Amino acid sequence: MPQQKTLIAIVGPTAIGKTALAIALAQHFGTEIISADSRQFFKEMEIGTAKPDQFELAAAKHHFINSHAVEQLFSTGDFEQEGLKVLDEIFKTHQTAIMVGGSGLYVNALINGLDEMPEIDLSIREKLNKQFEEEGISAIQMQLEELDPEYFAKVDQNNPQRMIRGLEVFLSTGRKLSSMLSSTKKKRPFNVIKIGLNTDRAVLYDRINKRVDQMVENGLLEEVKSLLPFKKYNALNTVGYSELFDFLNEKISFDDAVSAIKQNTRRFAKRQLTWFRKDEEIHWFEPDERDKIIEFIERLV
Repeated sequence: MPQQKTLIAIVGPTAIGKTALAIALAQHFGTEIISADSRQFFKEMEIGTAKPDQFELAAAKHHFINSHAVEQLFSTGDFEQEGLKVLDEIFKTHQTAIMVGGSGLYVNALINGLDEMPEIDLSIREKLNKQFEEEGISAIQMQLEELDPEYFAKVDQNNPQRMIRGLEVFLSTGRKLSSMLSSTKKKRPFNVIKIGLNTDRAVLYDRINKRVDQMVENGLLEEVKSLLPFKKYNALNTVGYSELFDFLNEKISFDDAVSAIKQNTRRFAKRQLTWFRKDEEIHWFEPDERDKIIEFIERLV
């Protein structure tokens, strides 16, 4: 009987070192990497998403980096379908594959599958999009927190697409989106080993602050300026971009925008950890425990 294939999933907060570990594992096991980072799909967003650089991309074959344009919607359902196709291809010639990312919904979609989503009343979606444009995200956030606090607690609250999704499902069906999310795991034809990276909070926050400074140095402001024509797309309503749009609209100073990026990224990291800590199948390591991680995986594989 052929040995079952294994997907190694590397998760954890932003700036913890997931990319470096994924590349080391891909080289060690001679395989390819699937990115489950919902912002790195978009080719126009380079600096602010901390994508692997050209040397890192050359060090191991990556999928779903620069795969889409910001005008395209690429949902978790799309990622589940396309990701399974790519995995299938990788497994034709490799025993293992690596998935890396901090977007819990996307990681979950590939490993456990998504439940069939209900039909949405499109007039409700339109109304919510209009409300978002006129009143901003806080009005949407308040409604969602009241109607579906469970979904609100575990989703990226700065992402209007996710906020509106939660609201439109409730307003269309009267049921909470949180009650529909992967209550049943789909059976996958491969094993999964989940590796989580984390470290002392002060160390993590320091890494985040330094990374933001590096992004600014690398030309983040110029990147954001070049994306002004696409500002209305959901992909750009995200940490590192929305704060600098506020600066360009003269709502806040440049220094305040950079401080806000650091603060919002730290909050995002905290939410990522809250999400991943709920998963008891994740084996946690420090980012510098590479040899220990390889040893651990080899025992299981």
